[in-house]
Amino acid sequence: MKVLIAEDDLTSRTILAAILGKWGYEVIAVSDGQNAWEILQKADAPKLALLDWKMPGMDGLEVCRRIRQDSCNDSFYIVILTSKSEKKNIVAGLDAGANDYIIKPYDSEELRARVNVGRRMIEMQMELEEAKNTLAHEAMHDHLTGIFNRRAILDMLRRELSRARRNGETVSIGMCDLDHFKQINDSYGHQAGDDVLCGFARTVQSNLRDYDMFGRYGGEEFLVIATGSAGWSQEVLYERLRAKIDGHRMDTRSGEICITMSVGVAVSGDVETVDDLLGSADAALYRAKEEGRNRVVYA
Repeated sequence: MKVLIAEDDLTSRTILAAILGKWGYEVIAVSDGQNAWEILQKADAPKLALLDWKMPGMDGLEVCRRIRQDSCNDSFYIVILTSKSEKKNIVAGLDAGANDYIIKPYDSEELRARVNVGRRMIEMQMELEEAKNTLAHEAMHDHLTGIFNRRAILDMLRRELSRARRNGETVSIGMCDLDHFKQINDSYGHQAGDDVLCGFARTVQSNLRDYDMFGRYGGEEFLVIATGSAGWSQEVLYERLRAKIDGHRMDTRSGEICITMSVGVAVSGDVETVDDLLGSADAALYRAKEEGRNRVVYA
């Protein structure tokens, strides 16, 4: 773990850097608060900082205050180093945003203990952040295919429909359904069916534009959201997707399985609500199946 030392006294700075280096820390040492502040602004800044209170120019407390002014900087663990031992000084240091306070001259074992506390707190915060990001991802993505789940893709549709109205644009959606998917499950088993769903999702995702959206609507139904200015033609997009899937051999645990898909497309136009747009796409999908499957039908 990287640690920043800001100490204007050369001897103290050298000794402290040597001690922390011996304990396995990657040390960055500077002699004033301005340099410390600049280092802490970098994307790869050390999360653990030992700042001397009294330094020329910007002192350690001012560095603390500046760091804490931005709520995004709460991940830093800051220890103030000072010879000021009165209660009012300790309170002032903590009020400025320091996490801990070491009074000079410090005992090496006390220093080790306090620095280790800082390291553990930083590691715990990183683990919590990673867990939060994982939960956020899981809340928005389908656990099987890894693409957006029903809730996420419908939220995106609501936002896109609202944006399109404001900008005089249209939004089209393609309700995609794997043809005869029940027969695949019945003939090859549900694990092979899962492999087909995952392969299908990868194939469609890789053939969409960067700004198109794609999610699992439910079961073997998937939803594509495509945006464009008024009059923009969706035929090319949806027919290209259908052609890519037509006869595509999906690798599964039961061997290769060829699939096709049917697509029902609806364009926002004068449609007022998300439910209306979904209803139109669903009706078009029903017609695609009635007309023989493996085709694109427009509402």
